[in-house]
Amino acid sequence: MRSRIFLYLFVFAALIALYLAISSSRMVKSGDLQLKNMEQKIDRLNDSLQDARLAVLDMQYFSLDNNDDALVYYDHLRLEDPSRYIADKLLETNEKKGDNPLIPYEGMENSFKINKIKILNHKWIIADFSDGKYWGELLINYDLKDDLSVEFTMTDHLLYTRN
Repeated sequence: MRSRIFLYLFVFAALIALYLAISSSRMVKSGDLQLKNMEQKIDRLNDSLQDARLAVLDMQYFSLDNNDDALVYYDHLRLEDPSRYIADKLLETNEKKGDNPLIPYEGMENSFKINKIKILNHKWIIADFSDGKYWGELLINYDLKDDLSVEFTMTDHLLYTRN
């Protein structure tokens, strides 16, 4: 009788050990599959991040901040951030009552004001303007003088039409 109890206990223990071994094997396979999926996802995300970095570099190509040759023109002025200074001076032209003097159109809904500015180099700016309903773009020449005054001259413009 005693030997049968030990036999049953041994068989029961063997079945539990077999169950645990198979269960852990499946858990390991499942973990490996999850790890492989995560690694593939990380690779895709790294590729997307690289694509985004390249897109940002491409967008920054025409920018005063990334153009050392153009920034040399302003070294003697000791400006901490020439782009921000020039953009602020251009936005100051919006403070006048009515339309911005650089925009050659009269606002149809409200006054035309400059919204977004991209300083291309030490001479040119591209700017977006709008009156809330109609919008357009300007190409502006500018000259930052030694007394830190800035002279803006509109070179070209366009106004988008609404259909």
